[in-house]
Amino acid sequence: MKPLQPVKLSRDEVAFVRALVIYEDPEILALNKPSGLSSQGGRGQVHTLDELLWAFARPGKARPRLIHRLDRDTSGVILTAKTKPAAAFLGKAMMARKFAKSYRAIVTPGPPEPPKGLIEQPLRRDEQGREAFMRICAADHPDAEAAVTRYVTVAQAPGCALLEVDPQTGRMHQIRVHLASLGRPIAGDARYGGALVVGGQPVPRLMLHAASLAFPHPSGGEKRLEAPIPPDMAGLIAALGLG
Repeated sequence: MKPLQPVKLSRDEVAFVRALVIYEDPEILALNKPSGLSSQGGRGQVHTLDELLWAFARPGKARPRLIHRLDRDTSGVILTAKTKPAAAFLGKAMMARKFAKSYRAIVTPGPPEPPKGLIEQPLRRDEQGREAFMRICAADHPDAEAAVTRYVTVAQAPGCALLEVDPQTGRMHQIRVHLASLGRPIAGDARYGGALVVGGQPVPRLMLHAASLAFPHPSGGEKRLEAPIPPDMAGLIAALGLG
C-alpha cells in the first residue's frame, strides 16, 4: 500500500483543527467535529477532517487515523488513533461493539410514543444519482442490515422534544432514519422530513450531536469522552425551552 501523501494546510486550517481537540494522549486524539465538516470523502475544495489531521503529523510518523465517522452535518466527539497498534486495537473493539455512543437530538412534533424505547428496524441503502439514502426495509430484504437504536426523552416543549439516543449498531444515517420512522424526524434534517422551523425558531442545521463516546483504551481500562453541545444547538435548546 502506497503511503499517504501529506496534505498542505494553511495556517488558519491548522489553527482551526487544533482548536477542535478535546483530549489527547500518546495513543489517541479526540476532537469535537463541527457540523458542516465532512469526516472523509467530501466534495469540493474544502478539506475534510481526515485531511486536516495532517496538522498533527510528526516528522517520520503517520498522521492520526479516524476510527469512525460522523455525518457531515452531525457535530460531536470523533476519535482518532495516533499509532498503528492503537488503530488496530480500537478497530477491533469497534467491530466487537465495545464502543458506547450517546447522542442528543431535537425532534418534532413532540416526544415519541412511548417516550423511551428500542427501535429495531433493518435498513437498506438506496442510491439515487449521486445521493445515498437509508430506508427501512423487511428483515428478509436481500440488502437488509440489522439496526438497533435506544432512545429516551430528556425534555419536551410544545411541538418538540430533546432526546438522548444510543445507537447499538453503526449504520449510515441510522439515528436519522429510525427517529423519522417513529414520525419524529430530527429538526433540520431536510433529507428525512425534519422541520426547518420549530416554535417560530429557524433551525440552522441538523440538530444531532454526538455527546459522548465510551470505549476500551489501547493502554487498558475504559475511557469516556464528552463533547459539549455547540452554541447553535444549545441556543435552539434554550429558545425552545428544552434546556
